[in-house]
Amino acid sequence: MNNFSVTNLRVNYRRNPLGIDDYKPRLSWEIISEKRGFIQSAYQIEVATEKGFQSEATWDSGIITTEQNIHIEYSGPTLKSRTRYYFRVRVWDNQETASDWSDPSFWETAFLTPTEELKANWLTAAPRLNAADQDKCDYLRTEFNIPGKVVSARAYATSLGLYRLFVNGMPADDTLFNPGWTSYNKRLQYQTYDVTSLIQQGVNAIGCMVGNGWYKGYLAWEGDKEFFGSRRSVMIQIHITLDDGSESVIMTDGSWRVSTGPLLMSELYHGEYYDARLERAGWALPGFAADDWEKVVVHAVPESVLVAQENEPARVTEIIKPDTVIITPQGDTVIDMGQNMVGWVRFSVTAEAGTVITLEHAEVLDRDGNFYTGNLRSAKQTVTYICRGGEEESYEPYFSFQGFRYVKVTGVSRDQLTNQFSGHVIHTDLEMTGSFRCSDELVNQLQQNIIWGQRGNFLDIPTDCPQRDERLGWTGDAQVFIRTSAYNMNVVPFFEKWLKDLAADQETDGRVPHVIPDIPAAGYGSSAWGDAAVICPWTLYQCYGDTRVLETQYASMKAWVEYMRRQGDNEYLWNTGFHFGDWLGLDAKENSYTGSTPKDLIATAFFAHSTDLLAKTASTLNNTEDEKEYRNLHKKILSAFRTEFVTPSGRVASPTQTAYVLALMFDLLEEKDRPRVAKMLAEHIEENGIHLTTGFVGTPYLNLVLSRFGYTDLAYKLLLQTEYPSWLFSVVQGATTIWEHWDGIKQDGSFWSDNMNSYNHYAYGAIGDWLYQVVGGIDLKKPGYKEILIRPQISEHLSWAEASYNSIHGNISVSWKKFNEVSVEMLVTIPANTLAEVIVPVSQYTEIRENGVQLDQVIGVAQVKPMESGCSFNIGSGSYRFTFPI
Repeated sequence: MNNFSVTNLRVNYRRNPLGIDDYKPRLSWEIISEKRGFIQSAYQIEVATEKGFQSEATWDSGIITTEQNIHIEYSGPTLKSRTRYYFRVRVWDNQETASDWSDPSFWETAFLTPTEELKANWLTAAPRLNAADQDKCDYLRTEFNIPGKVVSARAYATSLGLYRLFVNGMPADDTLFNPGWTSYNKRLQYQTYDVTSLIQQGVNAIGCMVGNGWYKGYLAWEGDKEFFGSRRSVMIQIHITLDDGSESVIMTDGSWRVSTGPLLMSELYHGEYYDARLERAGWALPGFAADDWEKVVVHAVPESVLVAQENEPARVTEIIKPDTVIITPQGDTVIDMGQNMVGWVRFSVTAEAGTVITLEHAEVLDRDGNFYTGNLRSAKQTVTYICRGGEEESYEPYFSFQGFRYVKVTGVSRDQLTNQFSGHVIHTDLEMTGSFRCSDELVNQLQQNIIWGQRGNFLDIPTDCPQRDERLGWTGDAQVFIRTSAYNMNVVPFFEKWLKDLAADQETDGRVPHVIPDIPAAGYGSSAWGDAAVICPWTLYQCYGDTRVLETQYASMKAWVEYMRRQGDNEYLWNTGFHFGDWLGLDAKENSYTGSTPKDLIATAFFAHSTDLLAKTASTLNNTEDEKEYRNLHKKILSAFRTEFVTPSGRVASPTQTAYVLALMFDLLEEKDRPRVAKMLAEHIEENGIHLTTGFVGTPYLNLVLSRFGYTDLAYKLLLQTEYPSWLFSVVQGATTIWEHWDGIKQDGSFWSDNMNSYNHYAYGAIGDWLYQVVGGIDLKKPGYKEILIRPQISEHLSWAEASYNSIHGNISVSWKKFNEVSVEMLVTIPANTLAEVIVPVSQYTEIRENGVQLDQVIGVAQVKPMESGCSFNIGSGSYRFTFPI
């Protein structure tokens, strides 16, 4: 009898995805075993078009002898469009015992050849309704008859702009902000909806609202709009299968009608203006009289490539009730949600017709307690609602989101505010995979701030901030935070989609735009920003063990390195062009955003780092010629860096924390010089009163470097510092997300400049990487956590800590707790089909016990050996309880 099972089947990281266009989807699963040290010896996959697997399988992999249980490409007959494929898995252990078949999971294809199969027309409103100065959103509709009982129905839809699809008056599903933000003129997503339960025999109606969104609306800080196009439009194709086997296809064509409605303005930055008196009841229901609606305009198909939805969609993921209602010193009525969040407010009110209700949104109050919107710049973040009157009426926005904690409300009596207003948290619906807690509640709040910063800024793309007139996919912010983000959430589909747009928007010379999707006003080609082209794919490969992202992005990665190589008059130094440098570094000169670390040092450091990662990528992909080329290039960059930026005695010529950190993190120094430079970094921090001076470039690596070179105690002190500048300074100030500036709110309560002062900006949240790796002790030895490193660095500054990470192989957890300052209990869980090396700070293994048994006598423990920093041993899967003296 077996004691293990197969569970959590996934396709391209997702559970039961609906509407994918991948000919070779990647299949993964987890194994649950009661036995320690479980290793899979073989697997078998069956794929069928029937859930019960009664008929012949579409594909039977046969018994494949391997430990691999992740990213196994479907290798059966060519997949068909609009087809659901069920699959199940069984595995064998090393005793040749087989598991039962897993419960079946599925994936469903969309259009595998969309240019041939998507026949629907693109519809737009008449020019007078779709003009540049026309703020009103479009409402489109049609009716159709279904002659029989519906067995299944799928709607496929997309738009230029944002759209909301309704079937017989009901939303097609709960997803928001479709079709998402891509480089629209090159890549445009379409969505798949299961509308089987919404379509009925007889007359049906389809309604669709379309707003400006990212496509046509205002973007960036110069007040410009229509970066991608000037005409909102929509395409919908619905396939309906009846019980007699026949199929009806409904699609957008010239018979559809269009009008305006109550949504008079919707902009991502500015909010919405909705006049409920203009509502047309039943406009998306059968039988609605639309004789006065205009005919749609059929226009040419966009040139962009249509792709099925690649990322998880955006949804409302949490609803928050107001914390308090306050009256400010200036007399404003303000709701405090208690949390800086991203999304919108839903409200229900009873008021007379024509009553104007306004909701203004802000992140903070000023030091006098008044409502503050200065940091929003030109973004209005205002929702205006005009009541239709009569019975209770409710509203929430359609195509705009706000970044806020505080909501100034006018037009509503105070007695309606608390129970009838709620904050709806919206972001890309990514699976939470990580957690971290410790004995210091300020650090726990910091971790929550990191999570909320990621939730708020992972809305279809990784944005810098969610509130002001920006909200762009800054490449530098994304690359410094991606490792932390991958602990917190399953981010692969999210970044795979974004990286494809990076490659699409990359210039022919290899330059990478500062923001993705590209907004020309932002610019191109800065070190540490453009390096996202290399760092992000490599990080995803490390965290998830999937070479597909490297294969997909390889040309882009190589183009960026070659671009850097061509800059300046020295092939191995990057000392020309524009660079952000150590953005917002605290050692900046007066009135400068950039720290004092030389920009050419930073640029050359990242040139070396990306070249090193490219060589490793080439090796991973078995591209031996490129591997040799880029390893040789890397050596020459190192030599040039040392000649230019390191003294003959081994000192980094620029004595800044960021210069030291990059030189050490990227292994730019000779081995013999590294301990000395690490000591100089530590002394610099101590001489600054245990304070950092780093900006966006240096901060993510600071504590990692300190721990790597034996200064973990100092890293803990930096973490726990509450005085400015520090991670906990903002926490002490009451922050619930990560700030853009170390002193976004100064010690006297005043603000940093309105020009650039976000209170939800995740870059400095990259300290989360160190929390998981060093404090929690969870790191990887091999890509995808097939081999795991468990090495918590226990500190006198904390009495306990616990971390967990749900890897693609399963859950990894570590917790440690000190007892009476003399001993430590450490609980470790390792998922099936993986191995782990555990390192504890005890030199004699005889002092280590597992459930009371001496280590060398424990089943599942192997290769016990002393090392300079303690004792190392290997364990297989299972749960363990270790105790050892401090």
